[in-house]
Amino acid sequence: MTVVWVEVDDGVRLRTWQSGPAEVAGAGRPPVVLVHGGPGLPDYLEPVSALIDDLTRVYRYDQRGTGGSGWSGRHTVARHVRDLENLMDAWGHDRMILVGHSYGTDLVSFFALAHPERVAGVVYLCGPFVGPWREPTRVAERARRSPAQQERLDRLEALASRSDDEEVEYLALSWFTDHADQDNAWTWALASVRAMRPINWVMNAQLNADKRVDPLEHAIDRLCAVLPSGSAIIGGAGDPRPAALLRSLGAELGCAVTIIPGAGHHPWLERPGEFRAALRSAVGQQVHPVD
Repeated sequence: MTVVWVEVDDGVRLRTWQSGPAEVAGAGRPPVVLVHGGPGLPDYLEPVSALIDDLTRVYRYDQRGTGGSGWSGRHTVARHVRDLENLMDAWGHDRMILVGHSYGTDLVSFFALAHPERVAGVVYLCGPFVGPWREPTRVAERARRSPAQQERLDRLEALASRSDDEEVEYLALSWFTDHADQDNAWTWALASVRAMRPINWVMNAQLNADKRVDPLEHAIDRLCAVLPSGSAIIGGAGDPRPAALLRSLGAELGCAVTIIPGAGHHPWLERPGEFRAALRSAVGQQVHPVD
């Protein structure tokens, strides 16, 4: 795996990774770019990359303001779409398969709406969620926390600022409910906290606010018109976010939908075999499309 720094059009340097066969365009195989979630987190999709980088070239990157990609300006969806366009230019690819996870599925969707000619395929992982998904998600998350855990989380969330230890506790209490396997959920959540801190909370707030200006749910008809055939959605039946909404979205978009039993919001952790098979099938069909 190779780390490559890419300078985009406003001078910001983004940290990127490349793996898999170097020559794919001449062989007619579109490469993949993995778009991580958040917003405000660094890339965490290396385990996903390892599942498919024998199929084609795979790229990952830290979104600006996260991980190795520093920045302190105002975050907008349009700026992040432009970053991905700049990266594709720097990598030398006119068209790529976009694989997004969680919030990354939103960013992939906004990119496809802005630049459909550059999208060879789309695979959505655990998203995008449109419509009335937040309240049932909160209900499911609360059901996985004890009353004491929920009370502690509420207290930590209400603090004007948190110490380092409090931030670790706050994130772990927030994230362990993402996992269907509650025996291992706390261990996985703590591992994520260690790997992803510090969270860019300013970026999180600004991008979430910008998404509400022109919500994705208002663009589903347009998205349906531009998504390439063979696009797919993969989710987890044990994700606190409603899998039923992914099924209904898939029907609207004409996407194949795979919901993995016993998997949560990070299905490669909980059901690695089933997830690997679903991902390789979805990516493989778009790397080698059947006319």
